[in-house]
Amino acid sequence: MKTVILCGGLGTRLAEETQLRPKPMVEVGGRPILWHIMKIYERFGMNDFVLALGYKGEFIKDYFLNYHPRMSDLTIHLKSGQVDYNNPTAEDWRVSLIDTGANTMTGGRLLRLKLQLESGGTFMLTYGDGVADVDISALLAFHRSHGRLATVTAVRPVVRFGELTVNGGQVINFHEKPQAAEGWINGGFFVFEPEVFDFIEGDATLLEREPLEKMAQAGQLMAYHHPGYWQCMDTIRDRQALEDLWGTGKAPWQESNT
Repeated sequence: MKTVILCGGLGTRLAEETQLRPKPMVEVGGRPILWHIMKIYERFGMNDFVLALGYKGEFIKDYFLNYHPRMSDLTIHLKSGQVDYNNPTAEDWRVSLIDTGANTMTGGRLLRLKLQLESGGTFMLTYGDGVADVDISALLAFHRSHGRLATVTAVRPVVRFGELTVNGGQVINFHEKPQAAEGWINGGFFVFEPEVFDFIEGDATLLEREPLEKMAQAGQLMAYHHPGYWQCMDTIRDRQALEDLWGTGKAPWQESNT
């Protein structure tokens, strides 16, 4: 099964980092967040990735073109130019890097992958900036159980500031950065059937607008509720929070920091 990762956005809210590289290449623990996302899927046997590139996509191409040498010991025969790769530790992934346009919207990026995806049946899709401890196998089982065209993972993020319960000016309860008690949001980690392409018009289509709205109206969109850990890397503060978690050796989106 193929897993699509949307990697083409401008990442303007993380401009301190994305002026130099695309958002999926911003590092957490010395690895691009894109790598962390791919490792989540790998844990559940998913190793066939399609990366929808756009803004500064050449950085992502260069990263994967040089990944095998970077993860190997090298013996270089200077006269012939031959290189022997020894003890490679690279993951067993198939990675397709597809240019989907610099200014294409999320739905348009998916539509541009139609030829790569429509004949392969069910596929997964997520954003190139969010990690979670979501159970991908359970997500897929849920999708197959309901028989609809699309499943979105619904999450409840940690609120950015402390939450107050106030009665008549008196603070009854104070919770420092709790998980939102209400209001599930789109956390990515979608599962789609190929018929979703019928809901996308072109490059200017936002996946989160007309396609998902129309699928919901048609009763073809279901939500897999994930009450566990989820974090989107939108700001420098978010990146630092992920970095701090990784530094503990107990990052919730991975079984072990490898």
